[in-house]
Amino acid sequence: MIVPSNKLLYGVAGALPLTLLPAVFAAGQAPFAGLEAAAFLAMAAVSALAALDAALALGGSRRPRISLPPVVRLAKDSPGFIPVLVGCDDPSLRRIKVGLPLPPPVRSGRDEMEIILPGDGRDGRALWPCHPRARGSFVLNRCFFERASPLGLWLTRGSAPSHTELRVYPGLAGERKRLAAVFLNRGNYGLRAQRMVGQGREFEKLRDYMPGDSFDDINWKATAKRGRPITKLYQIERTQEIYVLLDSSRLSARSVEIEPVLERYLASALTLGLVAERQGDRFGLVTFDSRVRRFIRAAGGRAHYDVCRDALYTVAPRIVTPNYDELAAFVRMRLRRRALLIVLTDLGDPMLAESFLRSVELIRRQHLILVFMIRRPGARELFSGADAAGVDSLYGKLAGHIVWQDLRGLEKNLQRHGIGFALVDQEKLSAQMVCQYMNIKTRQAL
Repeated sequence: MIVPSNKLLYGVAGALPLTLLPAVFAAGQAPFAGLEAAAFLAMAAVSALAALDAALALGGSRRPRISLPPVVRLAKDSPGFIPVLVGCDDPSLRRIKVGLPLPPPVRSGRDEMEIILPGDGRDGRALWPCHPRARGSFVLNRCFFERASPLGLWLTRGSAPSHTELRVYPGLAGERKRLAAVFLNRGNYGLRAQRMVGQGREFEKLRDYMPGDSFDDINWKATAKRGRPITKLYQIERTQEIYVLLDSSRLSARSVEIEPVLERYLASALTLGLVAERQGDRFGLVTFDSRVRRFIRAAGGRAHYDVCRDALYTVAPRIVTPNYDELAAFVRMRLRRRALLIVLTDLGDPMLAESFLRSVELIRRQHLILVFMIRRPGARELFSGADAAGVDSLYGKLAGHIVWQDLRGLEKNLQRHGIGFALVDQEKLSAQMVCQYMNIKTRQAL
């Protein structure tokens, strides 16, 4: 598509009055015959020059090349950039305007950007600012450009195909601020002694028996082979398996403080993965609803964390009821080694709570299980918080107290089965998960 530039419009507007002068006076008179011919010659020259510039503008050598990376990784509610590379075979072309039709969840403060080419054969590079407001995968399949003709009389506009995926991951900026004490403990700075309870049960080595050693720690096979008492030494378990079992059923679609519960689940799971990596443990994921959707076996390292992040950024709630029976059977079959299982779900429905208790009997003796539930609005003790403002507020507080009382009964029932339960506020979920995890490591409960 080719459109006239402001330079061409101003030139035509300036030359047009000259063609109208002969019409004002008598045509064919001697003083004005030369003026009439000069006016028509000027318009013909402008037209020919514009036609020549349009032909040069449509040349293939002046078509710019616009390339975007195949994958752009962004974080929800955090500013980011999309790299844009622009090149052209014509060295005289120095300025190109580029426009990106971003999807509505990915906002930007600008509609176009002018990129200046270096002019030495290299491509021009720019960073398009954006601010994602929603998590997920978005496709950018076209980009637009505008370039000037050699004489600047025309503007050529067009589009170029692009195959770019915008991956918006859960934002962890707020979680990092809440857990600054954990993430700022790098190297020897802030190093402190941490008391560990017990001696550990992970075998380290054999040594000769020394007075005071327990008879339970004697290795009788090594003693018989060497002809002298040999004692086994143990060390604190450093490499343990941590799994987050994330419920993505209909219960995770409800909103607490505007944000859906599932968004907090995902951010908390990834935050715990970062903490587990720093503690030297292996981290894994299981997402489920009416059946198990994703399973990532526990491992460590930055590459494994990227795999977990790629598995979670497209998770969306499904309008189905969670199936705890299938989840427990899956865990029983696939997780042979004892692990810490952190279940993120909603057990506010008595039928679901009963189903969870029945299903968890299959795995509770083999694994250590913690259940975290985000507090529903108003589910608090009757006399906590502000006073009731009226009769309707009083009835609302009574209803919230009944819900809280039922959850307290569920917590005691789970504790009798050796399962931990925590009812937490949405903004405190990550902090509570990390605190419980660090407490378990300190006590060597796993």
